[in-house]
Amino acid sequence: MSFDLVLFGGTGDLAWRKLMPALFQAFRHGSLPPGGRIIGVARDDLSDDQYRNLIRARFDQVELAKRPSAEEFDRFAALLAFVRMDASKPQDYQRLAQRLRERNADTVVMYVATAPGLFTAVCEQLAVAGLNTPKTRVVLEKPLGHDLASNRAINETVRRVLAEKQVFRIDHYLGKPSVQNLFALRFGNALFEPLWRRETIANIQITIAEDLGVEKRGAFYDSTGALRDMVQNHALQLLCALAMEPPINAHADAIRDEKLKVLRSLKRWSAESLGQHAIRGQYTAGRIGGEPVPGYREEPGVRPDSTTETFVALRAEIANWRWAGVPFYIRTGKRLAARDAHITVNFRPTPHAIFNTPLGAANRLVINLQPKDGLELHLLSQGQDNRHAPRPGSGTAAQTLTPVHLDLDFDKRFGSERVGAYERLLLDVIDGRLNLFVRSDEQEEAWRWVEPLLEHWRGESNGLRPYAAGTWGPSASSAMIARDGFCWSEEC
Repeated sequence: MSFDLVLFGGTGDLAWRKLMPALFQAFRHGSLPPGGRIIGVARDDLSDDQYRNLIRARFDQVELAKRPSAEEFDRFAALLAFVRMDASKPQDYQRLAQRLRERNADTVVMYVATAPGLFTAVCEQLAVAGLNTPKTRVVLEKPLGHDLASNRAINETVRRVLAEKQVFRIDHYLGKPSVQNLFALRFGNALFEPLWRRETIANIQITIAEDLGVEKRGAFYDSTGALRDMVQNHALQLLCALAMEPPINAHADAIRDEKLKVLRSLKRWSAESLGQHAIRGQYTAGRIGGEPVPGYREEPGVRPDSTTETFVALRAEIANWRWAGVPFYIRTGKRLAARDAHITVNFRPTPHAIFNTPLGAANRLVINLQPKDGLELHLLSQGQDNRHAPRPGSGTAAQTLTPVHLDLDFDKRFGSERVGAYERLLLDVIDGRLNLFVRSDEQEEAWRWVEPLLEHWRGESNGLRPYAAGTWGPSASSAMIARDGFCWSEEC
């Protein structure tokens, strides 16, 4: 199958940092279909060879394991081409159309890695240029809109020129191997599914923590914030994977139907829950790795009086029979104590204790997303230390149990066989698999749930809580979860 993959924003940060390395890894692994061509599109005045040299130079800045040798890059570079065009100018699309007609590939993928404001213009002009044929697939990067109304407007425009099956709304978290294994864990094994419900699970925590600040994205982030940047897409998609009912099969719409049911079952925000179960914060100066770092308002591109949140902690509930009464805690933030994304499933304690156990000890399953990738199952076991064993004749049979855990590290287990998130997703687009992409009604439902938070915070002047860089966020986050008698994983 021949394909043309067109990268709008082909000289941009996302293209060289994520997309090109992912495409090269697919090429190196032999999984990139033969007969492919990768066309960078941008306003730069570059020839094909100049574009290849630019990408060659950029590869010096990616992870060492993902850098090609000179010989490898020469072979990969044969796939690269460049078209100079301004995505905001209708006449430039004819230049792209002419380049695509050169070989009339079986599949044409348009990856729109541009400013979100150009999404609708790009889709409309593709149609004007006759490039919205049945063999065309369009990949849209987040964020798709900044609220429900703008998201609907983008989706309506896209629907006018493309069928839903041609639109791939990408969320790279869904391509992570650990998230893929979450589906396998739940629906490919008989062990956990009978336990995956309110009778046995006390709470579920989703943590997406970054130790970095806003880097060079200060202006973008200041108009976006943590709720839009991380919760509306990544965190809610993880929640759906955790809470959805088993789909009838592994087809895309069967999976996405079940995710949509979860989003529709989320309890809506009330005045009370907005005050008690939604925490937002902003980092101040502190230390990361022993080095001083500035506060958010001192970052380049950030307004000195900014009220944009860099931290969010939420308590959510799903109003259905499986999950009624089980709190789902979500937190995400920048300049936190560590780069650590994980999910903790906390099981209920045994109903009747016949052993001596550490205070608050119970089984839990930890699904590590980054930087470690794998599963940890925390259990209680009788240890080898006999000092606390019952003495003969003491009149009690109680024994002391100690925490132990089973640790499956996917990187150690599978090593170089692992496929990265963007590599998996790009291959799925080329192959036309929609399972790991977000449908428009899912996206709109997620916006519908977070929009009351946006409106509430917009009018709330005193709710932004400061936290020092290098900590786990404002203390109000710990207080929120403590009201239910629980604690975050690093505090327990």
